[in-house]
Amino acid sequence: MSLDTIRELLKPDARYVERIEGVKHEWDGRIFTVETLSVRLSDDSTSWREIVRHNGGAGVCAVRDGKICLVRQYRVALERMSLEIPAGKLDPGEDPAVCAARELEEETGLVATEIVPLAVTAGAPGFNNEKTRIFAALGFEEGDAQPDDGEFVDVVWVPIGDMVEAIRAGLIEDAKTVVSVLAAAAGLV
Repeated sequence: MSLDTIRELLKPDARYVERIEGVKHEWDGRIFTVETLSVRLSDDSTSWREIVRHNGGAGVCAVRDGKICLVRQYRVALERMSLEIPAGKLDPGEDPAVCAARELEEETGLVATEIVPLAVTAGAPGFNNEKTRIFAALGFEEGDAQPDDGEFVDVVWVPIGDMVEAIRAGLIEDAKTVVSVLAAAAGLV
């Protein structure tokens, strides 16, 4: 299937469009906000949607000698340890490439000499507008990690093939990391 065909599939289709008729602001947090939307469906019925608004994030896929650089950390929402590419949240108006390079250095000590766009993920588009922009580090130098206060991470280098197997086994669920590992396995990084 060509990119043009995929673009055609992604064009607006009146048979599926939901028109927002009302917005109720529910809650402001430090990282995101929550809204309830009243929507009119394409069959003229109405419904509601709960939406999380988030500035998004950026992450970096760094590969060296067939291994991908990951951070190992506890994720309270999952109630377990997680292996993820280095990443963080965007400040309002921040360039995603700047965010990605900053997070790579803060979390791992790696200083990117060149980063290029790799992919964009939307982890839960049914209720969340958060997008994570993923970059590939095409070069990097060793530096000193300086995680944020309250951020406790270990840096690990894992063979890409092992990570593909971990994805298949359901051990790796983080969308940005799954995309990065599969891109690296496909030779895109």
